[in-house]
Amino acid sequence: MAVGLASARASRGTGADYYLASRSIPPSLAGLSAVATNNSGYMFIGVIGYTYSTGLASFWLMLGWILGDYLASRWIHPRLRRAAAAGSELSFVGLVSDWNGDVQPALKRLLALLTLVFLLAYTSAQLVAGSKALAGVFAWPQWSGAVLAAVLVIAYSTAGGLRASIWTDVAQSIVMMGAMAVLLYIALAAAGGFSGAHAVLSGVEHLLDWFPPDLAWPGVSGALLFAVGWLFAGFSVIGQPHIMVRFMALSGDPDLTRTRRWYYSWFTLFYAMATGVGLLSRVLIADPGDFDAEMALPRLAQELLHPVGVGLILAGVFAATLSTADSLVLACSSALARDLPASGRGEAPLLRYKFTTVLVVLGALAWALLGRSSVFGIVIFSWSGLAASLGPLLVLRVLGVPVVFANGALAAVLGVAVAIGWRLAGLHSGVYEGMPGILVGVLAGWLARPRNRQRPVASGPRG
Repeated sequence: MAVGLASARASRGTGADYYLASRSIPPSLAGLSAVATNNSGYMFIGVIGYTYSTGLASFWLMLGWILGDYLASRWIHPRLRRAAAAGSELSFVGLVSDWNGDVQPALKRLLALLTLVFLLAYTSAQLVAGSKALAGVFAWPQWSGAVLAAVLVIAYSTAGGLRASIWTDVAQSIVMMGAMAVLLYIALAAAGGFSGAHAVLSGVEHLLDWFPPDLAWPGVSGALLFAVGWLFAGFSVIGQPHIMVRFMALSGDPDLTRTRRWYYSWFTLFYAMATGVGLLSRVLIADPGDFDAEMALPRLAQELLHPVGVGLILAGVFAATLSTADSLVLACSSALARDLPASGRGEAPLLRYKFTTVLVVLGALAWALLGRSSVFGIVIFSWSGLAASLGPLLVLRVLGVPVVFANGALAAVLGVAVAIGWRLAGLHSGVYEGMPGILVGVLAGWLARPRNRQRPVASGPRG
């Protein structure tokens, strides 16, 4: 709270400062902020719960996610950064719609509507993650954690906008890493070290299998599709406004090397520790009975740690929750305040942006209090929905394919429809639904492209 409120002193009182921190963020802060936003309450609650249920096969989620994310950062991010520096758009949706002067206001409105739904669902999942942690440790009602997180996010997000989000992300990333490291160390010691842990894990049927036994398509081809599908989950970062806006806010030279160093070293270490904790929780939780797998982390902390240590874990969970929730809220706010009315480059009063931020938090809180779905399920659904709606358009833009409302809308809507249909059909157990969503969206947008339309000339620094 102190860090977030302190950021208000650096505010310049403009929309560009509120939503893009005046494009003044150094690479180190951008990298740590992006990884904290990515490693959300989903990592503490969802991934550990998924690993508890699935076993070592969750390794493919980690490997694919990081590799796909890295491939996107090499191909997409530099071009996105150049387009952001050349234009004056304040949101990711606005940049995708208005790429190098190719203005598409109707497409911007459509994308704003689509992303609002998924961003709100994503935000609600972060509030639910915090609620589950408090409920698991203190036996408080689940609404209490969601309300507490919402109050904190409103307080510092309205005070400093994206700058507050990035500053607090850096502090939160340190708390998150420390909490996960402590729990992994204690859990590994309780299991008898590396050799003892391997022995007890080997005794659980299918826990150390490299692939889940219930793949939608069995055999080598099914295993390959499972792994490649999670690679597309990582590549789907290109459709996440709350993460991509960090790269839009970078200052100076568009070289992303330093940002990548911070981002991927932190990301890989944290993800590996979370997977280890998830595996160990399967054999260390005494008499689990019939309990929610996403309560594995708070349950393990209670059984292994001194109350002070449990408090550290709770701080880590809340840090992860807030570091993503505030970013999602600002992405929603910009979609409502700027993209939905397609206001383009016009400037609205700062109070309007802040009021919209409060409304978004209240909407996400209502969703969290009424919903009962798993954090992992909501996050994957939201992540794939955003990827399938915005991802194909960004790929088309980077490839230089002309985008108008007709082929842009077709790519976004059809991509989302395929991703949702894939999940409803139960095929996501074999292949992550974002993969067919992105591929179909790109193909549809390319096939329906205008044939005789002159491409806009890219501007901005090259290299």
